[in-house]
Amino acid sequence: MSTDTITGTGVFDAFITNLGKYNEGELIGEWVGFPTTPEEMQDVFRRIGIGQKDEFGQPYEEWFITDYDCPIPGLYDCLGEYESLDELNYLANKIEEMTIAEQECFEAAVELGEYTGSVQDLINLTENLDCYELYSDIHSDSDLGYYYAEDSGAYDTGAMGALSNYIDYEGFGRDIRFEEGGTFTDHGYIVDNRSRFIEQYNGNREEIPDEYRVFASMDMDEQELDEPEDLSAPKQRTNLEKPSIRKQLTENKEKCVAVPQKNEKIKNNDLEV
Repeated sequence: MSTDTITGTGVFDAFITNLGKYNEGELIGEWVGFPTTPEEMQDVFRRIGIGQKDEFGQPYEEWFITDYDCPIPGLYDCLGEYESLDELNYLANKIEEMTIAEQECFEAAVELGEYTGSVQDLINLTENLDCYELYSDIHSDSDLGYYYAEDSGAYDTGAMGALSNYIDYEGFGRDIRFEEGGTFTDHGYIVDNRSRFIEQYNGNREEIPDEYRVFASMDMDEQELDEPEDLSAPKQRTNLEKPSIRKQLTENKEKCVAVPQKNEKIKNNDLEV
């Protein structure tokens, strides 16, 4: 069973999928709206079979994210299938707590592309919005050039007399944009004002405030989950490269073909994400 309709009502939604069932050829998952709560996440895990046992008596312990629905432009491309649910919930809470002006600045900063390489970067971005200037009325090089020439106070065009009629605002604005490294977004022109960007969150999930975590107080039956304390993220491989789901399925099929007994089934226990 899979719930294909997006039912989440959060800052963004993620489709949480049972990895063991996926490897068996079934797409079992649900849309979850973030921010969420430990109780809601526990209910979702139970509905998609996390903690339940397969035909060999082994519990389904692993999950991954197969899709996102993100109203914030550019955020979709910043999120991966192996993200920590605690970090996603932390990020969603930080966004939800913003004022409208702060959220517009955050969305524009995401489009600018700085500090968007990980959820950790995005969390820190929410704490450093004062490092950016957003000009909501500027949407083109011509607007930018006119602002600097006429409205910023940097130039006295009145003293230029008739010569001011020949200012190439578009070309002037384009040069400024290239020099500053700014960009035009749905919310206007944004530029890094070169203030110091301070890392508030270093990636240690133990430092995520309890009110933002989905696993801090989750109480799941130990008979259902062998390692409940390690559920905040999918298990990581010892090497640096994470295999794709397609590669895992191929490896699994090859191992099954290699079995000498035709009717004997193999439980693949060494796939990790």
